[in-house]
Amino acid sequence: MPLMLENGMNGAMQVDQLDVDDLFGDGVGGLSLHTARPPTKQLRQRIDELRTRGCCQGVAWSRSGAIASVSPDGKTLEARFLRSHPDNGDWGLSEPTKVDLISINPSSPIIHLAWASTASPELAVIDATGRVAILTYSITLNRPFATRKWDHDPSDDLHAIVGSYWLPLAPQSKQYWVSHGPAVKDGNQYRYESSFVRAGGPWHPNPSKSALLCVTTNGHLKMFWAQNNNKIEETSLELESVNSSDDLITHAALHSYLWIALATTNKQIRVVKVGIHWGLPQSQSDTKPPPGSQALNPTLHEKHVAISTWLPSGPSTTPVDSAATQLTHLEILPSVMDPNGQGAPLVILAVRTYVPTPNTPYQETQSIIDKWEVPSDQPQSLHPAFEQLGSRRNSTGTAPAPTCRLKKCDPVVINKAVIGLHTIQYGNVVCLAFSDGSVEYRDRYTLQEVYNEMNLDRVMTLGQVGFTLQDDSPCLQMAFSPTNCSVVKVQDDGKVKWSRLHHPLGDIGNSNQDAPYAATLAALTVAASTATFNNINYDDILAVARPFANKKRFTFDWINEIVRMLKVPVDYSEDTHHDSLVRNSSLQMCLSILNHLGYKGMFQPRTFGGKFAMLALNARNVVILITIASNTPVNIREKLSPLDEHEVVDALAGCAKWSLDLLAWLTDSLFALLDDPQFLALLTPQRFSEMSAYLQSRSDVSLHLLLCSSTRGFLSAVCRRILHLEILSNRAIEFYERRAAMQNATDPSSQAKGLHVVLYKAYQKMQRVTSSSLIKVQEFDRLLTVLNNDIRTAYQTSLASLASKNPPGAGAAAQKAVDAQIKTAQMHCELNMLLASSPPPAFLGVLLKFFNTDLRAYRGLADPSKLFFADYDLLEVDDDRRTLAARKAKSRFIDVFKRVELVGPPPTSRAGGGGGSGAAGSSNSNSASGGKEAEEAKTAQWRRCVRCSAVMEDVFGSRPGFTFVLAQQRKCSCGGHWGLLPRGSLIG
Repeated sequence: MPLMLENGMNGAMQVDQLDVDDLFGDGVGGLSLHTARPPTKQLRQRIDELRTRGCCQGVAWSRSGAIASVSPDGKTLEARFLRSHPDNGDWGLSEPTKVDLISINPSSPIIHLAWASTASPELAVIDATGRVAILTYSITLNRPFATRKWDHDPSDDLHAIVGSYWLPLAPQSKQYWVSHGPAVKDGNQYRYESSFVRAGGPWHPNPSKSALLCVTTNGHLKMFWAQNNNKIEETSLELESVNSSDDLITHAALHSYLWIALATTNKQIRVVKVGIHWGLPQSQSDTKPPPGSQALNPTLHEKHVAISTWLPSGPSTTPVDSAATQLTHLEILPSVMDPNGQGAPLVILAVRTYVPTPNTPYQETQSIIDKWEVPSDQPQSLHPAFEQLGSRRNSTGTAPAPTCRLKKCDPVVINKAVIGLHTIQYGNVVCLAFSDGSVEYRDRYTLQEVYNEMNLDRVMTLGQVGFTLQDDSPCLQMAFSPTNCSVVKVQDDGKVKWSRLHHPLGDIGNSNQDAPYAATLAALTVAASTATFNNINYDDILAVARPFANKKRFTFDWINEIVRMLKVPVDYSEDTHHDSLVRNSSLQMCLSILNHLGYKGMFQPRTFGGKFAMLALNARNVVILITIASNTPVNIREKLSPLDEHEVVDALAGCAKWSLDLLAWLTDSLFALLDDPQFLALLTPQRFSEMSAYLQSRSDVSLHLLLCSSTRGFLSAVCRRILHLEILSNRAIEFYERRAAMQNATDPSSQAKGLHVVLYKAYQKMQRVTSSSLIKVQEFDRLLTVLNNDIRTAYQTSLASLASKNPPGAGAAAQKAVDAQIKTAQMHCELNMLLASSPPPAFLGVLLKFFNTDLRAYRGLADPSKLFFADYDLLEVDDDRRTLAARKAKSRFIDVFKRVELVGPPPTSRAGGGGGSGAAGSSNSNSASGGKEAEEAKTAQWRRCVRCSAVMEDVFGSRPGFTFVLAQQRKCSCGGHWGLLPRGSLIG
């Protein structure tokens, strides 16, 4: 009898007579469940590789922004970097540059890359048999220098490396790191919190150096370290005695305090603690780097702490557990303070990934994360029988030493294949990368997922405010940027692809009144502040922020938040020495952000803020170069004298020419404002607030450069450096002419030999530059001094009302509070002017005096017509369409080091250049071709800033003074790193 259901409308309904389409609509009969994408052949091979060896990371991203990768066949090392495209300023991944500094053994491919955290990035390159090469990227992001080659390393499978670790650099305090964030919503704005994290050594005795530690499959620990003469040496230690294949180590993880976790072939986890003694007196090791004359002689010693098995067992074991019997990842997390202020124990994480095959019953990919805690100081208890035995003999033996044991925690199962694992936020958060291109963040204490939900009230990452990775395509390997704001992926076809965070949830708004806008600013501020505080490249943060640069106030609001969080000094109205101003790296960062987000391409007009920041950064750079060349440190003054080398003097002459052009352009721009009735009409109380908008409409930054105390300080420092160079060149020429006259009088035939002709001509060039200025530098500096004094008086007068609120009998604490209020108000005014806002109303009197009295008097000392018709191409500040088109047509560029014009692009080398590959007795045409290529090879290549697209010749110093000065140009004036351009190309 068929099953009957009651139908309220038509009575009884026979289920067996219904078609499924009548219930669910047409076409449901063909419905099939969604099945996961089956693992590819390449993914299976990658998982097998991860199971076989613990060191097999084929792509790595340095703190400076250099990206190293290994070709799919393991025979080629390539270098890449992020760069802002010179045509439009948009960010992208550069073309790969092949690195040919190491010889590759066809039977032993490159299998692992690891970056140190040193200022000059060091890259460890490891091959399949454990050979180690170390490359240093000290100048450009895509051309390294070899500091250690592996030619003399043994090629043996038992020496294969299964774990590596670079020692961290010691923080300045040698006790704590500062962890920035989160940003907590507090009313209408965010409050930025920070905390201290205890720093964990050991460190290299020289605070600027690191050391590489490697664990081999046969149980040895190798340490590669730099001697005081910079030579790389090696020290080793036997961690485990390997007597059979079951004892071989497959994976090793190392972390601070040199805790080492080892996984062996027989499914064991072993924990070892290693110490380093550098062979120095204790006082030297703790307080200062060793003197250069005292050689380091490090020794290693180990202590075995705990042992257990990682093989799954017990009633909770699943079929996948039984199938996943090989590790793919091993990570050790050092002990830290938990959120409650209690010490959290050492943690070991192991990942086992199950990838189904066609014939297995369980067809879903899974990753199992096993976790062990290593609680320390656990007292050992003796059996009562042993205690009685001791009491019978009246023994006074001591209690056994405390031990450590591995405490197994509940595993975490994820239905994806883990291809990468690392920690962020000083070990508090675990970051997982998956083969489907996705990323997860998990809490180290609970392994629960974090940052996966919107949270605008407590912001730590961009993911909490709606940002996701732009590309979610599958991959085999993934490397995170140092800021965790973008990744590079190695895809199935071996190609490297960059993916940054983006905001797919629509428009964020246009002001802090919009919650997504304010939260985005807070997240970017936490990320950028963390990066700059830790000397980490933040180019990908700029790439994330760039799509919002067209919002009217976004750039200014972001910099305002950074200044608040890092407490960046911006008020230099009372500073006359400029030292602290020039050394203010946080201010340089703010100007660099302003410069980049106002940059639209090499031959496109800049925004008002972009032009302002570009001139300020270049003025700062000129001051630094002239100061470095003129004030050699005392400890090396006997070894080098930069001003006695013509290359240095030539470069300083170019800096002087650029500086004088800047002062002349500023003077001409101020004279134009003096003759502008529309501008002068704004110098009234009723219209004073309109002044900034008017200047921005004209893209005229000259007045803001003078009113803002930081940029006014740069200009004053420039004036004093030019006056110094003028005196220096006059004295040098007088010295060499007097010397030549004396030699000519005693021995006329030795005149040509005795005179340093090249250096003499360089000083002549400098003298011509300084003596042919269109303005009087001393008078311009005096104009700045008068303006500075007037501004200081205006501040004191306008802020006197705050001081008057403090009664005469008030105590020191009250006076201190009032002083703090005055400084805060003054800083607020300075920050507003730095960010292109109108000056405070108190400046109206200052500007009336400046334009009606001081500037008119200064005008009488100059020739306005010459200033008006002068050529300011060296400044690259004229941004009308006609000028930009002419500059583009001529392919003109300015060398930011020598401050001279370059015409590009440089010559192109022929493919396969060198001419040495042809057979002996080649034709004359081949010889001519080879000669041309050899001539082109002598032509200097160009470096290009990856952030602002500025260029300079790729020059090297053959003399110590020039090398010393050139070392100060390892970064662009904007703080961006250099990328070496291929010959014949203007894009990296």
